[in-house]
Amino acid sequence: MIEIGTIQTMVVDRKIDTGYVLKKDMTEALLHHNESDKQLEVDEEVDVFLYQDKKGNLTASTKLPEVVMDNYGWAKVVSVLPHLGAFVDIGTTKEFLVSKDDLPLFENVWPKEEDMLFVTLGKDRKGRLLAIPATEGIFQREFEEAPDSLLNQTINGRVYHTSREGTAVITDEKYRGFIHHTERKTEPRLGELVQGRVIEVRFDGTLNLSLRPLKQHGMVEDSDMILQHIENHDGVIPFSDQSDPEDIRGTFHISKSAFKRALGKLMKDGKVEQRDGKTYLK
Repeated sequence: MIEIGTIQTMVVDRKIDTGYVLKKDMTEALLHHNESDKQLEVDEEVDVFLYQDKKGNLTASTKLPEVVMDNYGWAKVVSVLPHLGAFVDIGTTKEFLVSKDDLPLFENVWPKEEDMLFVTLGKDRKGRLLAIPATEGIFQREFEEAPDSLLNQTINGRVYHTSREGTAVITDEKYRGFIHHTERKTEPRLGELVQGRVIEVRFDGTLNLSLRPLKQHGMVEDSDMILQHIENHDGVIPFSDQSDPEDIRGTFHISKSAFKRALGKLMKDGKVEQRDGKTYLK
């Protein structure tokens, strides 16, 4: 039996008003005119991508995607439906669903339109084609070892895994990068293109990245953010340089050391003061 989601060589059995009927062994597939890139003749061989239409009929296309069963490639997100998943363009007229079961638990880090996912094709329990994102094990085969010369350089990476612990990306050069949760203010989306600074080239050739600015730049940005927070809370916040690091991160999404640097700048500038474990606007 011919598998859907694969590329097959079939023979034109006959022409019909809407296109062509193709045949291989005892299997027939319909090739619509809008799925063919040229005029075909009876008995001509043609390479086609096979899928099922909305009615479940075996359908062929001469638009041959890189993404097929057991072969991975990048696919652009074209739409996202809450509680269902994301549809991706693999290079054919049909768009394929990445199920919510294969996306992050929280929808705020689901991919958006124009994001890119590294996927293959698989089937659900009803035999319908789905796009399946690559796992860490698949990316292990894709990695290249990064050179030490990348230290402190800026690099772009595409997010392929994200969690509370951190974010994993792969660059155009196929270097793997990891962004610890302390090195990002917000959690990037799956499929998002991010730009980070290389803070470590590890012994195994992978990279540790930071999405945060350099300390001297980040201190100004953080102090402005903290000052705005104090102003928005009637001139006082229940935080000081002795506050719990997790409480600080939960509110300001920065580390305690970054918070202390920013708070120190605000006090030096005479904008705030600390009393009884709280910080007040002066």
